[in-house]
Amino acid sequence: KAGSNRVIVQLLAWLTGLLIFVESSISVLTVGALYRPVFDELRIPREKLAYIADSSSAPSSILIPFNAWGAFIMGLLAAQGFEHPFSTMFGAMVYNFYPMLALLLVLVVIFSKRDFGPMARAERRAREEGKLLADDAQPMISEELTDVEAKEGITPRARNMIVPIGLMVLMMPVMLTYTGWGAAEAELPAAGFFEKAFYAIGQGSGSTAVLIAVLTSVLFSMLFYRAQGILRFREMIDLTLKGISGLMPLALLMMMAFAISTVCKELHTGQYVADITSSWLSPQLVPVLVFLISCFIAFSTGTSWGTFAIMMAIGVPMAQQLDANVYLAIAAVMGGGVFGDHCSPISDTTILSSMASASDHIDHVRTQLPYALLAGGATALLYLGIGLLG
Repeated sequence: KAGSNRVIVQLLAWLTGLLIFVESSISVLTVGALYRPVFDELRIPREKLAYIADSSSAPSSILIPFNAWGAFIMGLLAAQGFEHPFSTMFGAMVYNFYPMLALLLVLVVIFSKRDFGPMARAERRAREEGKLLADDAQPMISEELTDVEAKEGITPRARNMIVPIGLMVLMMPVMLTYTGWGAAEAELPAAGFFEKAFYAIGQGSGSTAVLIAVLTSVLFSMLFYRAQGILRFREMIDLTLKGISGLMPLALLMMMAFAISTVCKELHTGQYVADITSSWLSPQLVPVLVFLISCFIAFSTGTSWGTFAIMMAIGVPMAQQLDANVYLAIAAVMGGGVFGDHCSPISDTTILSSMASASDHIDHVRTQLPYALLAGGATALLYLGIGLLG
């Protein structure tokens, strides 16, 4: 019974991280705060909780891109001259193997009950000695981030989180259809509604869709919470302004990333790299090389978004110049960026995973790295095989 409970709890933690795809940081903080007491009770090591939280955050955010990740990537693709960045991004998604394998590997570990490397030793320590942390561990924890207290006198309800997020996700395809409907009417005047709607989603404005979806969700949340007497409008406005101020560094990062992308495009950096490598670099090797370089940059810098900005501006034009598969190159950039975000010790989500799980940060990185390398190695082989087979 204890073994089955361990499987169920770990699976629920994985599903929670997967479903909170709107923001990777929110995902890891939620999983850590919700499941840490249960994991402790079942003698599941803190390193395992950090691994599950980390491995279900960024991978789900990139695979279900109805969020800031998707908007950022669409902006980079638009800067590279793609007329329909939404459909281009989704066309590349089927080749985005790393996040798929990272998520799948967590399930394999949960159901097989088999770990390897440092994680196996952590599991034995927790089960046999009851030690959730190593003897020399220094847990990285922030009470402000991990212990979220409900407002006094208010009964916590899941719907207060699920309904606004569900509305935001629903508004994304609705607004994509709305903004792309004119193009669908012009291109497919005799087509049926669903055919036009599918075409319109591919032609819609991703940035407009994200903006309207978020604004709709925020405004609905204000009315929803006010109707229940949870918050006054002044409190909600203060919280909204605090949230906006907290995102200013991210806005500056996006602005600088777009600037780098535009400069690289104007300087024809990708074409230059392609020209100097065309004499010896086979187009079949472009996807795996782009993936490996993206992995290295992301791991070294700890930022997936910075990697996206650099490599979209270099890898995509290089693939076009060498007549390689552009969708594979785009997917390789996305997967390589997520790899670094997933396992770099200086990545924000890796640090937050350690904090939310109250795990020693170095122990988290050390126990997670073998799994990330396994998924990354398999991804590199897939890109190499697909590239060679054409």
